[in-house]
Amino acid sequence: MFDAFSSALVSVWLSASGMPQSLNSAVDVLQTTPWLVNAANADSTTDALLQQYLKGLAGEGLPIEAQGVWLQSGPMVLSNNQGATPLPAASLTKIATTLVALETWGADHRFETVISTTGKVEQGVVNGDLVIQGGGDPLFVWEQAFAVGNALHKLGIAKVTGNLVIMGNFQMNFEVMPGKAGALLKEALNASTWSEDAIAQYQNLPPGTPRPQIEIAGAVRTISEGSLPQTQEVLRHQSLPLAQILKLMNVYSNNVIAQTLADLAGGAPIVAQKAAALSGVSAQEILLANGSGLGVENRISPRAVCAMLSAVQRYSLAHNLTIADLFPISGKNQGTIQDRSIPGGSVVKTGTLNDVSGLAGVMPTRDRGLIWFVIMNRGSDLEGLRTQQDKLLQGLTQQWGSVASVPLAIAPRRPIDPSSALSKLSDRNEVLLAPQ
Repeated sequence: MFDAFSSALVSVWLSASGMPQSLNSAVDVLQTTPWLVNAANADSTTDALLQQYLKGLAGEGLPIEAQGVWLQSGPMVLSNNQGATPLPAASLTKIATTLVALETWGADHRFETVISTTGKVEQGVVNGDLVIQGGGDPLFVWEQAFAVGNALHKLGIAKVTGNLVIMGNFQMNFEVMPGKAGALLKEALNASTWSEDAIAQYQNLPPGTPRPQIEIAGAVRTISEGSLPQTQEVLRHQSLPLAQILKLMNVYSNNVIAQTLADLAGGAPIVAQKAAALSGVSAQEILLANGSGLGVENRISPRAVCAMLSAVQRYSLAHNLTIADLFPISGKNQGTIQDRSIPGGSVVKTGTLNDVSGLAGVMPTRDRGLIWFVIMNRGSDLEGLRTQQDKLLQGLTQQWGSVASVPLAIAPRRPIDPSSALSKLSDRNEVLLAPQ
């Protein structure tokens, strides 16, 4: 089954998504964002390609029932194998985390890290503790810490007589233990203590970026919420927008970012429940033990993966984004798709465990428009499985033809410029204390 829209609703949806009003047929609309369907295989040629693919895997001793495939064009299922069976999903799990994060916070949400003091600032000295209250920023790394240190220095702060106190959900450089994250921050705030790693990351910043010089006399302490004495806020540091965090998470398949977002959203069971509701599939087709995909306990059906991608695309188009703003693009991004032979312009997500290889996304074609695909394999020859996945997609491209340019529906609308993001780190600091 798939949702039925009146012509008026379709018109409103097209306007909101930026699609041309000439796309006025239900098939054209559904090409852009496929809905959940329950249908028999509808394309004999595509099914022949899939059977050839499965026969090749069987010839290598891999059981066909352990290989999941779902191929869909708009409302039409072109072919599938084990389409409704939950299979180990590896990092395809991050599609569920992406969907729920967008629904929970919104694409433009920024996580805040608040910096306070427990004593007055006099002649460049904080007579007390420097307090860091984490707000869940999963991408607080060296560069962000340097920017915070330089902002504090501009306020006239050069020394802290007390401790560096960590509270709330604070992590740094993907270190989730507050004490260890605090130790990294203490190092970052004082260039005279930098490790080789910190120096290397500093060299990626624009030339002339100051080196923070804030000496903290005390130790790193962690405390719980509610046990802090009265403080004065001096600075608020904002994360990148959530959409950019998700893009980086998916390009590099970062497990810490994914797990952090899943935990903030309520944990894996809540993520699974919300993802099923948002994508319109049975809760029995999305079974999660975590938000990252580590472990074969995370199982999702190929159909559910496609439905979640569709839900992400629907959300994206309604918020001046496309799925390409959230997932890697073949031929443009590297990360986990570096050295792959995926047809150019495809927007994809990979998933890998010791004996699991997954690939899902959307591929533009000349004759069939956007083809939404999910491939979930079990087997130990991961390189061989990846090669066969790419060949299957190449075969589909040969069947339906390639495109001269990527359709607007899956072209990024807010591409990330890493150099710009680094040069504007200071813009993400809100100063709350008058300079000394």
